[in-house]
Amino acid sequence: MNICVLGLWHLGSVTAACSARWFNVVGLDFEPGTVGNLGAGRAPLLEPGLNELLAAGLASGKLSFTTDPQAACSQADVLWLTCDTPVNESDESDVGSVTAKLRRALPHLPAGALVLISAQLPVGTCAALEAEFPGFHFACYPENLRLGKALDSFEKAERIVVGLRSDAKRALLEQLLSPFTPQIVFMRTESAEMVKHALNSFLALSITFINEVARLCEHTGADAKEVAFGLKTEARIGSKAYLGPGGPFAGGTLARDVVTLTQLARVTGETISVIPAIKQSNDLHRGWVFRRLEARLGGLRGRKIAVLGLTYTTNTDTLRRSAAVELCFKLLQAGAQVTAFDPAVRTLPPELHAVSLCPDLAAAVRGVEAVAVCTEWPQFRQADWTALAATLRGRVFVDANCFLERELKGISGVEHLSVGRA
Repeated sequence: MNICVLGLWHLGSVTAACSARWFNVVGLDFEPGTVGNLGAGRAPLLEPGLNELLAAGLASGKLSFTTDPQAACSQADVLWLTCDTPVNESDESDVGSVTAKLRRALPHLPAGALVLISAQLPVGTCAALEAEFPGFHFACYPENLRLGKALDSFEKAERIVVGLRSDAKRALLEQLLSPFTPQIVFMRTESAEMVKHALNSFLALSITFINEVARLCEHTGADAKEVAFGLKTEARIGSKAYLGPGGPFAGGTLARDVVTLTQLARVTGETISVIPAIKQSNDLHRGWVFRRLEARLGGLRGRKIAVLGLTYTTNTDTLRRSAAVELCFKLLQAGAQVTAFDPAVRTLPPELHAVSLCPDLAAAVRGVEAVAVCTEWPQFRQADWTALAATLRGRVFVDANCFLERELKGISGVEHLSVGRA
């Protein structure tokens, strides 16, 4: 089977590298720099194991990259759309930038080929493309990657949902996807598109729900982690429920689907109240760390604060949509002096020039009045906090997820503030 993977940022580079274990894959992107790096075995962002997998695919001859749609598509059985869907500051999707790239590739695809859409696009996209390009088959496979754990989530999926209009390409899809999952769940295309929106919105709802409960726990003496554990022991909820009191959901993925469904309701004239409230609640909770620091220090002007972890999540180097970066901006605006350390970050964007990026953890916390624990890198747990605490000017730790609970326990004078505890 010959596959063209269109769009080579995080989803696309993982899809291309993993698929090349089994099939012949050509990665297509219209950014020469991205293609050049991938052709040399360099992924566009940090993802554990991805560079090695890219190198193996290139060495085997089953993986290649190009900016030429004719070379990429002319022999393809499947065009797999994996473009990153940009979102604006309001978490609204820029669908046009994705479909424009698809339109550049489709004229070079053999008639009757399958177009598999994994880019995060609104429900109804497949139907619109079927009407515009009747010579092709369209299917929807909503992506399910996690930054930092992408190879496992792609290659060891518990199940894969696929939206398909007819059975004409079902066998081809089974051949394509069966190496990565024991269960393929077929349904109509609109249902698969809606599954992605609904799943992310439900996860977002779970996060905002438990964080609202947690903020009430802070005033009552209840421990939100114990409350969450009690909920998970209820069979109707379950042990894998997304109920972990702590920071807000960050990045654009969950918020994008919440906004998509909110906009869909507006367009269709349907009145909904729960889904729009998810983003409102999460946006409020995004300020929890800042409010805690401000309340505890009695104002932030001139205060020296360390921010530990800057990336969106661990095992990646992307700062895009990072809650920690947002916190740095707010602290600077309030007049604080900000030091920061992240093991995956070597330079900061120009807009964060006032943040002092330190070469190590010890330098970041030395002489500060408070520490904000943001990205939960394992290196932070491995540090000697008894020794580090002695170098602090103040011993206030604002740690939304209680990540360093065990490491800080018993150290004299430490105040450890986390979501859901008094």
